[in-house]
Amino acid sequence: MPTLKTKVKEYRENMNIKQGELVNLIGVRRETIVHLENGKYNPSLKLAMDIAKVFNTTVEDLFEFDG
Repeated sequence: MPTLKTKVKEYRENMNIKQGELVNLIGVRRETIVHLENGKYNPSLKLAMDIAKVFNTTVEDLFEFDG
């Protein structure tokens, strides 16, 4: 079964945004971001799009399936 790979942490760190700041920008709980960055959570399409918008990139660049 393919697993979802994410670049959220990489983008967040490159833009010098703390997890708490990202949480406030997209309106989710901090645990959601932690699990997302650790590959333990598959975001909804809306959440993926909201995160991509914050980083001014595409969903496809932030997330990809491995396998």
